[in-house]
Amino acid sequence: MNKHNLRLFIAVLHLVLVCCYSLTADAQNEDGNAGIGNLKYVDPRIGNVGQLLEPTRPTVQLPHQLIRMYPQRNDYIDDQISSFPLTIVSHRLGQVFALKPSVKPLSIAAWDQKLTFDHDLEVTRPWYYSTYLVDDDMNVEFTPSKKTGVFRFAFPHNSANKSLLFNLYNDGVGSWHFTGNEMQGMETYNDIKIYMYGIFSIAGKTGTVKAGKLDTNDSASGMNVKAWISFPKNSPDTVEFRYAISYISAEQAKENFDNEIKDKSFVNVKNNAESAWAKVINQITVSGGTEAQKRSFYTALYRCNERMVDISENNKYYSGYDKKIHTSNRPFYVDDWIWDTYLALHPLRVILDPGMEQDMVNSYVTQYEQGGWMPTFPVLFGDNPCMNAFHSSVMILDDYRKGIRGFDSLKAYEGMLKNATQATMLPWRNGPKTVLDDFYYKNGYFPALRPGEQETVALVNPFEKRQAVAVTLGGSYDDWAVAQMAKDLGKDDDYKKFSLRALNYKNLWNDKVKMFIPKDAQGHWINIDPKFDGGMGGRDYYDENNGWTYLWQVQYDVKGLMALMGGKTMFENKLDQLYREGLGRSKYAFWSKFPDATGLVGQFSMGNEPSFMIPYLYNFTNAPWKTQNRVRFLLDVWYKDTIFGIPGDEDGGGMSAFVVFSSMGFYPVTPGIPLYTIGSPVFKKVTIALSNGKQFTLIANNCSVKNKYIQSAKFNGEPLNTPWFTHEQLIAGGDLELEMGPKPNKNWGIQQPH
Repeated sequence: MNKHNLRLFIAVLHLVLVCCYSLTADAQNEDGNAGIGNLKYVDPRIGNVGQLLEPTRPTVQLPHQLIRMYPQRNDYIDDQISSFPLTIVSHRLGQVFALKPSVKPLSIAAWDQKLTFDHDLEVTRPWYYSTYLVDDDMNVEFTPSKKTGVFRFAFPHNSANKSLLFNLYNDGVGSWHFTGNEMQGMETYNDIKIYMYGIFSIAGKTGTVKAGKLDTNDSASGMNVKAWISFPKNSPDTVEFRYAISYISAEQAKENFDNEIKDKSFVNVKNNAESAWAKVINQITVSGGTEAQKRSFYTALYRCNERMVDISENNKYYSGYDKKIHTSNRPFYVDDWIWDTYLALHPLRVILDPGMEQDMVNSYVTQYEQGGWMPTFPVLFGDNPCMNAFHSSVMILDDYRKGIRGFDSLKAYEGMLKNATQATMLPWRNGPKTVLDDFYYKNGYFPALRPGEQETVALVNPFEKRQAVAVTLGGSYDDWAVAQMAKDLGKDDDYKKFSLRALNYKNLWNDKVKMFIPKDAQGHWINIDPKFDGGMGGRDYYDENNGWTYLWQVQYDVKGLMALMGGKTMFENKLDQLYREGLGRSKYAFWSKFPDATGLVGQFSMGNEPSFMIPYLYNFTNAPWKTQNRVRFLLDVWYKDTIFGIPGDEDGGGMSAFVVFSSMGFYPVTPGIPLYTIGSPVFKKVTIALSNGKQFTLIANNCSVKNKYIQSAKFNGEPLNTPWFTHEQLIAGGDLELEMGPKPNKNWGIQQPH
């Protein structure tokens, strides 16, 4: 084949693939499920196949609400569903109450049989799910409310066998009980009893399974108990199961049912859910850009509204922090991974829904009061010890400085201070400090072990290790946040103390290597290859990423980092090198040790949260145009509107918030400083409807795929020569106007903010 024909073949093949995918996307909207306004661009299937680790999930829920459902399968490629959960309790941390239909004669084996479905007949919208089960010739539909949901099953006409099978997902005691067409259930999740109340639209024959045997008893309790209901052959083919979940009690589950869906039809619930999503998705309107960019953008915005989730039930909630039921007229939010979400997701919510963010930070403070420690990964059962650092301190500072109030700031500071002085910094551990923390307080860095040296501190996680450099850098940022909060609250002594501790990152700067390198307890450098050493995920020294990623983790003191590197020009050159530096080995060898470091461009990893702010660091140099170039390139390469469209673990909104900000054209590069830095918008116009009744508008004249470079800028009609603007300017309803062109204006934006 000659070169001309080869190029033509490749172009046609690309067009066919794009068109086929677009047709698949359009099929979801053919039956009237497109939704209101920009909802038609939301596609929960984007990213449903992971690069190496976790895929995104096509979650069906109301924004930030307890009921979350997606069919249980490996990922989008899987053509079989094992079950439908009545709710996902926590993002990637489990679900409760398995449900599946069956058209086969009742048998114990039926609970293990998977359900084959047709991808092209599946509809996945944020507020509605539908699938056709090929082998069973039947449809399954679902729509959510806050603490309730409705399944609708369309069995084959005159089928001799029409059953619904219930099971438990978790170890521990569970129970089932039928009364007529009503059902109650209980499942134990992480030592918490979760309750369910439901009603079937049709009466049927009921029974349970205990000790592996089918039974016609209407009740069963114990380990591994199951339940079933079978409907008569001459009964209607369509069966609805309407249910409610409670983390408080069986009585509360029924009350939730009565309050939310007792008198509502499936269509009522579905329409209400669609309206709830329309409100949050249509808060941001865009014009210009490609259809693919709109799909990626609005799907990212959808994922930013999964969590945290409000678990309040009629002014009551169960707290996993003191294992008690509380009464409150404020929402109580759980399910957050602050290591992932403090960077962009919480800052995005401050803009879009400051009232909700206020309730979320108040929940953090309440959890501190109930549990004794300011949490970092607050979930239903308490603070789940994950990752490293206390970045809830950064989140609280950022909220406070952007005008979020409605929480006890002194109590919040008390919790921040306690974490900084009494809690262990060890990764994946909660609780009091250890000898390693005392060493950090005294010497200003977390000590690492030399290769082959045996661990002496029993509390160190045997897989997660010490992560000595990552802990030092993360701790320095947290200490900076404590210092700044102390300053704002008039606590001068604490401000001075923690301002010094915020400089601890310098103690691991190796001026010869020009990177952050580990030291042992004697203060001697440990000679390592920062690209590859440190065991699985580099966890002896770093965490999930190598030294090239951790080189930049001082976003609160970029000037200080610049000085270590030798000035602004050396800093810019090092950024250039980051994107061009080779792995030094094959990709499969690299990923066998660093599976989280996906979405690679040189040594830059788009697939992991610590990298989000790195492309924006050019705005601190004399080359802001390189930020514009890099951000556009990264969005185009790694965030496609396909099932492969997320370059790493999305982490329940953490990564999606980067997409939302970057697509709009600005980013909060340093949480804790109420400034935004300008990138390169993909849309000609972005309008954000603010909660104060005003609008923030960004206009990018002549913006296109090629016209990605800023030629000039105005803010509220006045010339803007710096790539920065304040949160105060944004919420006042500011207008940012950019003139875009195909080639960089290398003189624009080199002025730094005061």
